[in-house]
Amino acid sequence: MAFEGLSERLQAVMQRLRGKGKVSEADVKEAMREVRLALLEADVNFKVVKEFVNNVKKRAIGQEVLKSLTPGQQVIKVVNEELTQLMGGEQSKLVQASRPPTKIMMVGLQGAGKTTTSGKLARYLMKQNRRTLLVAGDIYRPAAIRQLEVLGKDLNTPVFSLGDKESPVKIAKQGADKAKQDGFDYVIIDTAGRLHIDETMMDELKQIRDTIQPDEILLVVDAMTGQDAVNVAESFNRELGLTGVVLTKLDGDTRGGAALSVKAVTNCPIKFVGLGEKTDALEPFYPDRMASRILGMGDVLTLIEKAQSAVDEEKARDLERKMRTQTLTFEDFLDQLQQVRKMGPLEDMLSMLPGAGQIKGLKNLQVDEKQLGRVEAIIRSMTPKEKLHPEIINASRRKRIAQGSGTTVQDVNRLLKQFDDMKKMMKQFSGMTKGAKKKKRGFRFPFM
Repeated sequence: MAFEGLSERLQAVMQRLRGKGKVSEADVKEAMREVRLALLEADVNFKVVKEFVNNVKKRAIGQEVLKSLTPGQQVIKVVNEELTQLMGGEQSKLVQASRPPTKIMMVGLQGAGKTTTSGKLARYLMKQNRRTLLVAGDIYRPAAIRQLEVLGKDLNTPVFSLGDKESPVKIAKQGADKAKQDGFDYVIIDTAGRLHIDETMMDELKQIRDTIQPDEILLVVDAMTGQDAVNVAESFNRELGLTGVVLTKLDGDTRGGAALSVKAVTNCPIKFVGLGEKTDALEPFYPDRMASRILGMGDVLTLIEKAQSAVDEEKARDLERKMRTQTLTFEDFLDQLQQVRKMGPLEDMLSMLPGAGQIKGLKNLQVDEKQLGRVEAIIRSMTPKEKLHPEIINASRRKRIAQGSGTTVQDVNRLLKQFDDMKKMMKQFSGMTKGAKKKKRGFRFPFM
């Protein structure tokens, strides 16, 4: 996960400050030395590190902080605020043209994930009920056009193409005209990249820019390339005048230096981050939320948003009622499992909880997604009656379910026991809440 090493180092420094009743100027300077080293090791630009540390030190050594009742917490607050500012301060949203379509030009080097990101962005806009046209403007890379067409088909999003014989400038122009003519809200032009920055590529991109006058020029860069990503952003920004950056592979084994440096070096905001291969693995970039996650304060807002987009509110209320009245079935359990899995890898969800890094064992927790798949297979192998009344599942039925799901009888036994234990626990909890209601009239437990 991105920032893992940096996050651990910074959290350790902050934890020591938090535990001090008084914080001296020497304490702050020592902490800032460690912060500086941690940032440099995370491949953050050295000029950015120097300015960041100076800003924090200047604010943290002030009388208002050191003389406060909770100086350690105040220093952490300063670090959090300065980290947020370093990454842009606030979310930078996509520009929306006064007259549709909004034209988005995707640029970047070959291999950064430009075509895939174009598809991800189209899906992101579709979820906001925006009609989007994808334009296949990369005529040089083998199969680039085909890749975008396959993505478009999977997303049920139209793709405009003139093949690989026409010029990219003509393709971009006709694609933008087509989007306007057919009433699309957005048009995303996927342009060609090279293995490195060269004059030919830049000239072509400038021609496309000058011809279609895009509302957004988004640079797609690979976060795993560290400072190289920042250098690429600087070059593209100088030549084209970028409006935003999309960092891909931020979920990989990256030290996070690009995310912390790119805004400060180029003055170009990070608008989106790619966190996986799937088409829904693109998220808006929130500097304040990322700063909180780096410092171990969690990211509850993103967690809530993921839950709201994945979980059906009416079904959730119905599930709560069934749990309270002990009428939960395996059908309900399967439905909830599928909704939770839509939110993404469970270890990512857990990492968003405040203080997750301090919870013993959570750091090394690896949620076995295959195990969740086995649970789903077992439930699907049950008959409708068995899902409603698991108590009828005897030895022969367990054997049949195991064979049907490609699992073992032990797996089936384990799931049945866990389900039974959960129902017993909910029964006890329900009894406790009823007793509490009788003792304290007017008090209501959550959801009760």
